[in-house]
Amino acid sequence: MTYIPSTLIERTFREKIVLVGVIFPGDTAESLDRQMDELALLVDTAGADVVARVVQRRDVPDPATFLGSGKVDELREICLALDADTVVFEHALSPAQQRNLEKILGRTAIDRTAVILDIFAQNARTPEGKAQVELALLEYRLPRLRRAGGSLSQQAGGIGTRGPGETQLEVDRRRLVQRIHRIRAELRHIDRTRGTQRRGRERGRLREVTLVGYTNSGKSSMLNALTNAGVVAENRLFATLDPRTRQCSLPGGETVLVTDTVGFISNLPHELVEAFMSTLKSVQLADLLVHVVDGSSEHAERQIAAVHDVLSEIGAREVPELLVFNKADVAGSRARELAERHAGSVWVSALTHENLDALVGAVGEALRSNDRTVILRVPLERGDVIAAAHREGEVLETSTTEDAIVLTVALDEAGAARFAQWRMP
Repeated sequence: MTYIPSTLIERTFREKIVLVGVIFPGDTAESLDRQMDELALLVDTAGADVVARVVQRRDVPDPATFLGSGKVDELREICLALDADTVVFEHALSPAQQRNLEKILGRTAIDRTAVILDIFAQNARTPEGKAQVELALLEYRLPRLRRAGGSLSQQAGGIGTRGPGETQLEVDRRRLVQRIHRIRAELRHIDRTRGTQRRGRERGRLREVTLVGYTNSGKSSMLNALTNAGVVAENRLFATLDPRTRQCSLPGGETVLVTDTVGFISNLPHELVEAFMSTLKSVQLADLLVHVVDGSSEHAERQIAAVHDVLSEIGAREVPELLVFNKADVAGSRARELAERHAGSVWVSALTHENLDALVGAVGEALRSNDRTVILRVPLERGDVIAAAHREGEVLETSTTEDAIVLTVALDEAGAARFAQWRMP
């Protein structure tokens, strides 16, 4: 039987969810509460309602059920009393723990990773985005396949079970693996196409600025503010999965490419990082990362650290970074205060464009920090070279002689080499 991804299923009801968290040695109740708040927001984004929270202190997870047997019994009683549909754990569950919990609780038990994958399944729009999400879903579900009679099947629908392949009840493990290989091949082809496009941009010497940041920090709004892109910007988690690239003109006249990327989150599932690696190459190969931070969040510093963790995981921590504290227009925002605390950063409101000129100027300065100033003597009839100099660098000074234009230009190393024949000693 050929594997055919199903369409996303619209449900007319909202599931009732019980959240479960464990405080391990070295953790605090406050830190777990913060993570549970974020998990509740993820559940709401996925389309369900949290009806209760259950917290336990343990030294180590129980290998069979993650919780102790007494706590599992208590959790079952809570689920029965509240008629809960699903139990969501803040921590990752092993396939065996998940099976044992569902057997005891009599309902679906999933973890934070499954909720995030579910949200991605709802928001994927482009063929590439859908392929990346499907790959992550299949790799997550492969060890969790259930044997029912003579076939392998998934549990019933709900959060953590949506997305491509959800209605395929009889699926063979070997064919799932083959499907994973096919998707990986498709993504490698897309990656090669991206590489060709990137080499074309490199020949044109348009430098690349990539927007990164915690989910819902305002990256899409920032792209709109910088480039008039007109992309949809929504106040919810992971509203943008597919990268968008637009041109932006800097004060010196040079043009750069600005790319919006998928938002990050603490404990971002490894399956997603692997699946979206082709998309995240724009982060690795950027000339500058504009790290957009929600200046209105009381957890801004922790979100910065979470983004840095993901950048380290994908090998992009060494790319030059400009911190931008967004949402300065929000009541009670600490964007200005945070910008003062972090030297070299900028505060801005992407929504109202307040202080946007300072951001654009800071981007230009960051890109030119390693540039070299060269003097070019270009014949008057070579308007193409003059235009290229304006496009690829910042023209600092211009003068004209009888037969040439003399330009003082700030260029990066590759740009300086390209204009070598026009350089004056």
